[in-house]
Amino acid sequence: MRFNDTIVGVAFIALAATMIAMTFSFPSFPGQAYGPSLFPRILGAGMIFCSLVLILRERRAAVAAPWLVLADWVREPRKVWSFILTLAAMLFYVLASDWLGFIPSAFLVQIVLLLWFGVRPVTALVVAVGMTLLVHWFFGSMMLVPLPRGILDSVL
Repeated sequence: MRFNDTIVGVAFIALAATMIAMTFSFPSFPGQAYGPSLFPRILGAGMIFCSLVLILRERRAAVAAPWLVLADWVREPRKVWSFILTLAAMLFYVLASDWLGFIPSAFLVQIVLLLWFGVRPVTALVVAVGMTLLVHWFFGSMMLVPLPRGILDSVL
């Protein structure tokens, strides 16, 4: 699937503008001329600039590209369902991870996707358990990111 560069440019401008707008709620550091909002604003401005270049380049093209070109995989039901399942897995994690916790949510997402994509059950189980524990250790212990504990709050 390929979107016209004008659509992509407009979408990234909206994303960058939202990101910049969110930085206005960031706290400032006392005694410093800049704070945590500086880098996201610079990044957002760069995104807007590049998006405008993308839009202008598309509009100047001699041949107007169609707004949307569907890829061949869109005509294959299994691949469409794979795409939908992947989006559903991300949505499940976002909605369930606070209540369920990182470890059960991440494990469920991985085991379902691995089995759907044809990985043998034993391999899928080993990979899902291993990657869940590895990611939890890396982000929870090494990066000190507070991951949701959910139903495992009393155990962790």
